[in-house]
Amino acid sequence: MQEVSLGSFPATSGEMSDKVRHFNWAATPLGPIQNWPQVLRTTVELVLANAFPACLVWGSDMIALYNDAFLPLLGNKPEPLGRSFRDIWSEVWADIGPIAARALAGEPTFIRDLPLMINRRGFSEPAWFTFSYSPVRNEHGQVVGFLDTVMETTESILAQLRTHELAASFERQVAERTADRNRLWQLSSDIILVTRPDLAVVTLNPAWEQVLGWTECQLLGSSVLDLVHVDDRPLVLAAAALLTRGEPVQDLDCRLRDSQGGYRWINWAAVPGDGFFNAVGRDVTVDRERAEALRQAEELLRHSQKMEAVGQLTGGLAHDFNNLLTGITGSLELLRRRIAQGRFNELDRYLDAAHGAATRAATLTHRLLAFARRQTLDPRPTDVVQLIEDLRDLIRQTLGPTVVLDWQPGAAPWTVLVDPNQLESTLLNLCINARDAMPDGGHLVLEVHHHEQSHPALTEDELPPGQYLCLSVIDSGTGMRPEVIERAFDPFFTTKPLGQGTGLGLSMVYGFARQSGGRVRIESTLGQGTAVRLYLPRHLGAAQAPAGPCAAAVARPARMGETVVLIDDEATLRMLVAEQLEEMGYQVLQAADGVAGLALLQMTGEVDLLITDVGLPGGLNGRQVADAAARIRPGLKVLFITGYAEQAVIERSNLEPGMHLLVKPFAMQALTERVRAVLDA
Repeated sequence: MQEVSLGSFPATSGEMSDKVRHFNWAATPLGPIQNWPQVLRTTVELVLANAFPACLVWGSDMIALYNDAFLPLLGNKPEPLGRSFRDIWSEVWADIGPIAARALAGEPTFIRDLPLMINRRGFSEPAWFTFSYSPVRNEHGQVVGFLDTVMETTESILAQLRTHELAASFERQVAERTADRNRLWQLSSDIILVTRPDLAVVTLNPAWEQVLGWTECQLLGSSVLDLVHVDDRPLVLAAAALLTRGEPVQDLDCRLRDSQGGYRWINWAAVPGDGFFNAVGRDVTVDRERAEALRQAEELLRHSQKMEAVGQLTGGLAHDFNNLLTGITGSLELLRRRIAQGRFNELDRYLDAAHGAATRAATLTHRLLAFARRQTLDPRPTDVVQLIEDLRDLIRQTLGPTVVLDWQPGAAPWTVLVDPNQLESTLLNLCINARDAMPDGGHLVLEVHHHEQSHPALTEDELPPGQYLCLSVIDSGTGMRPEVIERAFDPFFTTKPLGQGTGLGLSMVYGFARQSGGRVRIESTLGQGTAVRLYLPRHLGAAQAPAGPCAAAVARPARMGETVVLIDDEATLRMLVAEQLEEMGYQVLQAADGVAGLALLQMTGEVDLLITDVGLPGGLNGRQVADAAARIRPGLKVLFITGYAEQAVIERSNLEPGMHLLVKPFAMQALTERVRAVLDA
């Protein structure tokens, strides 16, 4: 704070005190400051010491002196100190001049929130002031000026105006929305309902009469539950419990009884509020009837398509198997005739023909099982890049000289858990298809890359979320039309000429991919080639090295006293297996079903091996027999023989130690070698 000497005037400190002290008052009608009368000096001291905005207006010339608090009211007006009050506020003098004149005449005034258009920033703006003009008298009682004590209330007034505008706007909106609600209430084709928490009807809109035939007076005070179909009441009560807890209810379908005794399906949305339940319902009876009709039509279409597929499948299957069976039965018939004729030098030809037809029949069944995802797989952690490297020479030979193979393996491929033999067969199958699509030669590209699937699967054929290794076989061949792509995986469907394709190749690829947990996709443009992409789930683990070449197996006989229990419901197969094993020195006990097999295991002394089919009659399958046998004879070794993969029963990941698997059809030598290997393990 500035220090002021005792004899100085004004005695107060501050910006305006300094200005007053050093102002050239001699140039004004007030004259030199030292000549001012005492009443003027005293009043100036009061003004400068006042914390409220104050201005002293002196004499008939209305010379203005003001304090620090008055400065913000002036803004950037030209220096007003010592000037006429009339000049300072010339833009509003028409408003305040009469008030000033009354003050100089001795009349005090107090005015609240006077609106004025002032110019203190270079432009006119509205402002509001609350002020008091108090006359100042000399020692003789004469009015020599007046004191203007003022507060600007602009911000407060503007806030009030905004509040009033918002309130008026809100009232208008409320009125408009109330009118809209009333119109909606009257005109809505949806039924609207207000109930108490006990579901008693408080009010409802006129649409109830159009939709259900009920008027408000008929239902007022009754319970909504009286109209709800008995089967839907638990659902409505559960919704009421949600509303009671303050939670909204959406998309609730229930049946309401109409005035004629029938029922209509109503879809509800409801919210709680102000102690009531407010609900809007839409009649969806027709929609539901249409949806049900569409569902039935789709079901009929699916059934028709299924029957068409079954017809195509059975027709193709019958055609191929009839050819193969004719080859087998014809060879056996000629074989018997040549034996009767004593022409033994021709027997090998008929044996080879029958064996070849049986082998092709086995291949056909394997392909059918692959499509149906019922082939027995031996999944192992597999390095796909290394598998392709090992097959590259064979693929080149298969493609022939007119097709260029482009194989550029990517770095650090992911491991997949698949049956490597079946993957090799699948890859060769796709390469052969690609070669056939390029009769005049072309390019075949093999690609392996990573694929991240983040979006959820919307249909069964889409990839579930996860990480996949994608193996692509891309050719530059003739391509496929969209309608061909749609049927490409159907069994026995082929576009090749008669006799050049079974139509099971892509079916087998499809089944193998699905059974391995993956999917297969076809991308093709007519005349521009085809890309078949095989997606296989990533396996977190190191790949197993492929088995190396081994010498041809030699059948080894049984050791002394080794006993086998054989269970199979096929009498011919049981006879052949038993004779083969007995020929090798085993003692074989036979049963046609699981119950009889378990009885043999309980009654027989030492048993070294149980051989059982998986699918057995009599109520016990092969896996159940094996599990029961493990309790009867702990440590008993088991060899399952099966024609297809009953996944829940004999999936390899579920096999216990000591359990093994052999897939039908099998050679008798392969059987005896497998039996020996299992017993020696």
